[in-house]
Amino acid sequence: MRKLILINFLIVKFLFAQISPGELSKEHSKFDGLQNCTKCHTLGEGLSNQKCLDCHKEIKLRIEKKSGYHSSAEVKGKNCWSCHSDHNGREFRIINFNPEKFDHNKTGYSLTGKHKTIKCSDCHQTKFIKETSLKKEKTYLGLDKNCSSCHEDVHQKSAGSNCSSCHNTNSFTSSIQFDHNKTDFPLLGSHKNVQCVDCHKKTESGKFTTLRFVANKNPQCVDCHIDVHKNKFGQNCLNCHNFNSFRTTSRQKFDHSKTGFELVGKHEFVDCKKCHTGKFTAPVKHEKCIDCHSDYHKGEFTKNNLVRDWKDCHTEEGFSPSKFTIENHQKTKFTLNGAHLAIQCSSCHQKQNEWKFRFTKFECIDCHTNVHNQEISFRFMGQNKCENCHKTTSWFDLNFDHNQTNFSLEGRHFLIKCGDCHIKTIQNKKVHLFKSLKSGCLDCHNDIHNKQYLSEECRTCHNFDRWVPAIFDHNNAEFKLTGAHEKVQCVKCHTTERRDDGTTFILYKIRKTKCSDCHLS
Repeated sequence: MRKLILINFLIVKFLFAQISPGELSKEHSKFDGLQNCTKCHTLGEGLSNQKCLDCHKEIKLRIEKKSGYHSSAEVKGKNCWSCHSDHNGREFRIINFNPEKFDHNKTGYSLTGKHKTIKCSDCHQTKFIKETSLKKEKTYLGLDKNCSSCHEDVHQKSAGSNCSSCHNTNSFTSSIQFDHNKTDFPLLGSHKNVQCVDCHKKTESGKFTTLRFVANKNPQCVDCHIDVHKNKFGQNCLNCHNFNSFRTTSRQKFDHSKTGFELVGKHEFVDCKKCHTGKFTAPVKHEKCIDCHSDYHKGEFTKNNLVRDWKDCHTEEGFSPSKFTIENHQKTKFTLNGAHLAIQCSSCHQKQNEWKFRFTKFECIDCHTNVHNQEISFRFMGQNKCENCHKTTSWFDLNFDHNQTNFSLEGRHFLIKCGDCHIKTIQNKKVHLFKSLKSGCLDCHNDIHNKQYLSEECRTCHNFDRWVPAIFDHNNAEFKLTGAHEKVQCVKCHTTERRDDGTTFILYKIRKTKCSDCHLS
């Protein structure tokens, strides 16, 4: 009987050895045995991702939420065993994870600032894991993205839950960026210069000295400032004061519009004493701007000994921008067209920090530098008339007829840019050449014939359409082709010669034309 049991055991062990691909890892060793194969494998189908996730519920939950590394593009769509293979022995590392080389961006939480320099273990600690099912395991899972999951909220929720609205990952205390204008109390006037702690008082919170940020929903001046008037003028301080200064009163609880001079724009924030230099009851002349403001334009707009009122160009909202429109400018002696429509007013009217509006000269040369100097003859640019060649749309939009010169543009010359011929670099400086520019072929083109021809001889073979010798007729040469010479290849006579510098050229001017020069006697 014992012998039969031993035989059966050996048969089963032999069959298992033939079926099983290898010993399971430590983590899965509890599934040893043929009776446990279907806990991971599906008969006839192989391994199943679903069965892996039925055990590893923490991973399944993250995949369903589309969060974490297992939901990244690198993992999504893969089979579990393509990364976590088994049956490789007890000591095989089924999770081959190197924290030092891991790309944290694939988790959906990028490491920035100080987070780049701290150790993984500084964050991935059991005390920071909120999921109870993970607290007993050594895992990198279980953390959330909220700052408060790792950092203590020293503000005790008084600043809300979005820490990044004020802080960044470089430092809690430096580079704080907070837009107070998005709160119920935007900072205006002198409030912009007040230290945060002057309003947000420090409070002791355990081992931290923190700032409280939650304030009244409807803040009043008297919440922070002492009412020196002891409520004689009510609680709305803005009836008389503004945010710039207590001493800068706006209307002294007085409706200024009843005077016939309503305070609008910048006038609304001017200190009363700026206009009312004596008693407030004293009349102030205010018919024209110049009654209060000095003539910034120094008499440029004086007509018939009277300074023109500035309301035609400026408003109470500020001296800039001006009300003077392009339509107004078109009524002046200098109408704007082309590129002039796009430039800023200051480009013409502000020179050396001074504004000037009255001009007596309107030629191009009065504003623009003549880059051509003496290169263009009086015939084409008499009296500095730039418009003979240029348009106001662009300096490079030319209307010049080149046929007026001694060099008419033919063939390919008609297609090239003006600058290819007329702009040269001399001593690392670009210069414009016109009058001094030579018009011979070899003045622009490389002499590939090694000085066999002069510039005026180029047209013997070439025209302006192509480099090839399109118009060459050998019968016009000293040696006419007759008889068998008509069938000889050009290279048989016109050989390739080598210069001293190693470059080559084709010899065309052959001085030897006797038969014996080429043929043996």
